[in-house]
Amino acid sequence: MSTASAARRRQGRPGGSALVGYLFMAPYLLLFGTFVVLPAGYGIWISLHDWDFTLLNRPFLGATNYADLFDPASIQFEPFWNGMGNTLIFTVASVPFLVAIPLALALLLHSKFPGRTFFRALYFAPYVLGVAVIGIMWRYLLDGNFGLVNAIFGTDIQWTTEQPWAWIGLVGVTVWWTMGFNAIIYLAGLGDIPDHLYEAAALDGAGGWQRFLNVTLPGLRPVLIFILVTTVLASANMFGQSYMITQGGPTESTKTAIMVITETGFSQNRAGQAAAMSYLLALALALVSLLNFWLMRDRDAAREARAQRRARRAGRSAR
Repeated sequence: MSTASAARRRQGRPGGSALVGYLFMAPYLLLFGTFVVLPAGYGIWISLHDWDFTLLNRPFLGATNYADLFDPASIQFEPFWNGMGNTLIFTVASVPFLVAIPLALALLLHSKFPGRTFFRALYFAPYVLGVAVIGIMWRYLLDGNFGLVNAIFGTDIQWTTEQPWAWIGLVGVTVWWTMGFNAIIYLAGLGDIPDHLYEAAALDGAGGWQRFLNVTLPGLRPVLIFILVTTVLASANMFGQSYMITQGGPTESTKTAIMVITETGFSQNRAGQAAAMSYLLALALALVSLLNFWLMRDRDAAREARAQRRARRAGRSAR
């Protein structure tokens, strides 16, 4: 018995298990450090300089590139904040549709009916197409002179050169293109909700809407958080649709922040200013993501955790 107990104690020592864990993590940490941490650090270094890829002399500026983004007299102030405003417009306009429509679609595809697998694949199919394919295809479909959309509906709308039709077209194309991905994620979440919860709710007299509010939505909370955060990030990083369909027009009204950053860094060879813009955008998106997590948190579980912590502190103080 003493030998077996000693063996169990040796196996339970934290030192050995920690080493094994680090060894398993080493390949990922190596890739993460090489392709994420180092480029991020190098980007911050670039943002502190007057960085021109075509010149060897790259003077150190400190935080000047960041300060210029808040100086109305600087040349990058207006383009950057115009791009940020356009990014905000697109995000606010597209995210509600990309959260609600895929949820409704997933609820429909989760029910049992003939051909369900076919329709799941059909709705997901557009997502596998590249943004260049989507952009070129919809640029011709939305053309105001010979586009198929105007021909079908008998309208004479300039979808790519007039507002608000340019935004309506971009949002519609994005929803059509990406809603299948969110629907698949919702379907995975719906499959994890136990059937007995719906059965218990039905026995209590809950209707379909009540089951949706009290069973489906709480069960989908982690999935909703994931979809909301990733959809906001994807919409805020929209580039290809606007670049391919509207070219940022009319009058730069659909020119997003990513388009401004790309043009500043690669077309104008002002990489330091472009890097500062990108980190300011990243900071804004990080704050929005934290806000989403806070708003979507499980308040009941948070209250229970706080109560348990208070009880433990009270017990320790009593001893």
